[in-house]
Amino acid sequence: MVFRVSRRLARHPRTGEAHPFFRIDASDWVNVVPITPEGQLVMIRQYRHGSGEVTLEVPGGIVDPGESPSQAATRELLEETGYRAGALTPIGRANPNPALFGNRVHSFLARDARRVAPIRNDGNEETAVELVSRDTLRQRLREGAIDHALVLVALYWFEMTGEGSGVG
Repeated sequence: MVFRVSRRLARHPRTGEAHPFFRIDASDWVNVVPITPEGQLVMIRQYRHGSGEVTLEVPGGIVDPGESPSQAATRELLEETGYRAGALTPIGRANPNPALFGNRVHSFLARDARRVAPIRNDGNEETAVELVSRDTLRQRLREGAIDHALVLVALYWFEMTGEGSGVG
């Protein structure tokens, strides 16, 4: 299950009137910004059913039950790209939309990412790796070629580390 919608009644803080509110309950998510020893970002192209388009993104996905966000980041990076990081560092977390969601997206920097295995997509996913230089990344961001909001958040956290300096 990707998400569940729950409904609850909440009282307005000023009037005391009860109103129904809806919330989307989902597991936490992860995004990984993998950097090769040569300084390229390991990104993926994949079809997204919501937009009906092939997108350019960083690897990421759902934190499975019993997994920590860092375990999920390691797993998603390997599954979607075939790469493994020399070092994985948390760089930030955010609420995807506090009006509707209660979960978090955890962003990680994967330094010294090297290809160690073939891509292992499940039956619902098809990813293709694209290595992107920082200069090309800046160009694609300016053109709007990367428009997944949670990917933009991960790239912002990357920029804030100083290692992505000048990305935006």
